[in-house]
Formats: sequence, structure tokens, C-alpha cells
Amino acid sequence: MKNIPLPNTPTLEGNLDKKLLLQVAKEYQTPLFVYDFDKIEEYFNQFKLAFSGRKSLICYALKANSNLSVIKKLASLESGVDCVSLGEIKRAILAGIPTYKIIYSGVGKQDYEIQEAIKLGILFINIESKEELLKVESIAKTLNTKARISIRVNPDIDPQTHPYISTGLKENKFGIGVEEAKSLYLYAHKSESLEPIGIHFHIGSQITKLQPIAESAQKIAQLLHSLLALKIDIKFFDIGGGLGITYKDETTINPYDYAQSILECLRGLDVTIICEPGRFIMGNSGVFLTQVLYEKISQEKRFVIVNGAMNDLIRPSLYNAYHKITPLNPREGELAPTDIVGPICESGDYLGKNIALPPLKAGDILAILSAGAYGFSMSSNYNTRPRCAEVAISQGKARLIRKRETFEDLIALEKDYL
Repeated sequence: MKNIPLPNTPTLEGNLDKKLLLQVAKEYQTPLFVYDFDKIEEYFNQFKLAFSGRKSLICYALKANSNLSVIKKLASLESGVDCVSLGEIKRAILAGIPTYKIIYSGVGKQDYEIQEAIKLGILFINIESKEELLKVESIAKTLNTKARISIRVNPDIDPQTHPYISTGLKENKFGIGVEEAKSLYLYAHKSESLEPIGIHFHIGSQITKLQPIAESAQKIAQLLHSLLALKIDIKFFDIGGGLGITYKDETTINPYDYAQSILECLRGLDVTIICEPGRFIMGNSGVFLTQVLYEKISQEKRFVIVNGAMNDLIRPSLYNAYHKITPLNPREGELAPTDIVGPICESGDYLGKNIALPPLKAGDILAILSAGAYGFSMSSNYNTRPRCAEVAISQGKARLIRKRETFEDLIALEKDYL
């Protein structure tokens, strides 16, 4: 039966309604990240249902949000994970993800990380270059074992997304061209220390058009056919992630249509499909709450200064990304274009520009929507600002899942060396 998706759009409803968010802001203070764990489950299940007719493994992209409680929630839903560091692998295991559901990706794996990943017995390591392939082989040989690998193939197809999050073109640092990948598979097949079991592509993030994904899948499926003809036993077809969400007015991809386009390419092939959603699961499952400090009119320009900043939510500054911003304390009055800015000593410290907002007063709470993915995970301590607390809401009940950092936390690794 066709899977009709829930709307993956920024809304304040259900667990994230205004009244509850105001209560949470009062109890846990701001700035603050809040996640709806019921929505996380709903968005995860959309992917699971879309591929339910075939052997599949949904591997949540941990980089989107690596809070241990978030991972534990996904583990309870039988999710796997896609990791890009040994630290992420260790987080996943600590939160209950089985090692046989862990993929290790990324272009800069260090020797100790590769060694530990092999020892842990994860599903496979995604290879990004010939040099990395030889390094993994050498380490596996030293360990007197075989390393399970997949090769990330760069299909050289434009994902039609922001250039900073495009990964599938030849000018990007990720992956290996089709012909080189074929020769590396042949090498790995003959190696006594490598076991090639997967093939992988990932062309970018926040993709809202199906055609680039379908074209990439078709191209990599052709390579898969040729590898199987050479008796290279590829068991996993890893299609990466990248499905976009609605931040403003984007038209997004139906997960069912997404799955069908992949399945069409794999007709007649007995492989397990792996996909790696991150933003799709977390983006619109979370909000960022911040408090108004002042309003400032400067040369007819309206600024609202808040206690949240670019160190908390860097996407607007880094990508010029749009996030819907909603006051939780409704006030009557004319809407006016407003820049929402923080305390950081940078002109790029803003959470929104030219956002139509009503009059606001000190103490009012603003909800920055679509902040569940790449919010806290990209945050920093710039200007010696403690990172936020994180709160989970499930069935209307809130609980703390990461306490707010303190000044003592920030100097803990330094003060002994004064």
C-alpha cells in the first residue's frame, strides 16, 4: 500500500505547541533546544514503510543530531546509524545501536579510528579514495582479519542544492569516480585483507528534487551489475541520505516516490538497500527557543536582540539558511521587518533577517523552527558561551536530555595548566 507521508513541515502543534514550549522555557531557561520524540518516530517510520517491501536498513545520519537520548530512541525503532568519526561510533554503541548496524563514512579517517572500527566489527567502512583503501587493507592485515568495506562512488550529478552541502560532483572532495571505483573493487576482491560487500553514493543534503537521486541510483546500479558479473558479491546498495524538508516553502520528496525510484533501478537484484536520513528525521522534530533581551531601532532598521546566537544555531550565518521564527507570546500590533540578532561579536551573528514580526518586549520567547538537525550538533563555545541544554518531549511530557554547560565545564580542561 502506498505510504502517504506526514507533512514534514515547520509547525507548532502537538508536543511542540506554544503553551507547552513556554512552560519548558520557564523550567529549563533559554537558549534551549527542544525535540519532539513522537515526531522523530513518525518520520523514521515513513522511511521504514517506504522500503518495507524489500530488504532494507535505515541508518540514521548521526551528524544531524548525536544526543545519546535521540540515538537511544532510534535504536528502539531498530535503526542503524551512519557515523563519520570514532566518537560517533562510540556514541552509537553506548546508546544501544548494534555494531552490525553501524556504517563508518567520511574522508579523513585516522589510523587509530580505522583500527578501532575494524576491531568493533561494524557493518562496513565506506572507502573514499585509493589511498584509504590501501590504508584499511594494511591495518586489517596487521590485525590478521578481513575488513568489510564499501566504496563511495561519486556519480558526478548535480544535486541542485546549496554548494556547501553538495557532495556528488567531481569537484567535491567526496567519493571516487565510476571507473576508478571499478578497479578498486577488483583489487579489494583479490585482497586477503579486504571484503567488499557494499556500494555507496550520497550526492548532497537538503535535496528537494527526485531526478538527481534517480539518475545517480541508475548510474551506480549499472556499476553494481558489472561488479556482480565479475563475481564480486556486493550485498548492500547504500543510497545515502539527503532528502530535504520544508523550512519555508520548499516542495519536498515523498518517501514512497523516493523508494520506488530506487527500487526501479534495482529490479531483479538481491541486495539490501541502506539509506541514511538525518535531517528528514530530526529537522522538523526540533525547535530552538530564545528570549528577547531588547528591541533596537538603528537608522530606521529594526533589530530584536536575543540571548541565542550563531554559536547556538549557525545555519543562518553559515548557509544563509531560513528558519521560520514564531513568537510564543502573541501581541497585537503591526508586523514589521526585523533582524533577529544575538550577543556574539560578529556582524554575521543573526538567526533571521527581514522576518515579519509583531511588537516584542524583553522576556518574550521566540521559537526558531526546523532546528532539530544541525543545530546543537554544529554549536560551539565561541565567545566563551556555554552550549545550550536539550529537552525531549514525548506524549506531552518534557525531560532534560542534556544539561546546560557551565563556565566550569568550559575551563575544566585548561585550569590545571595555569
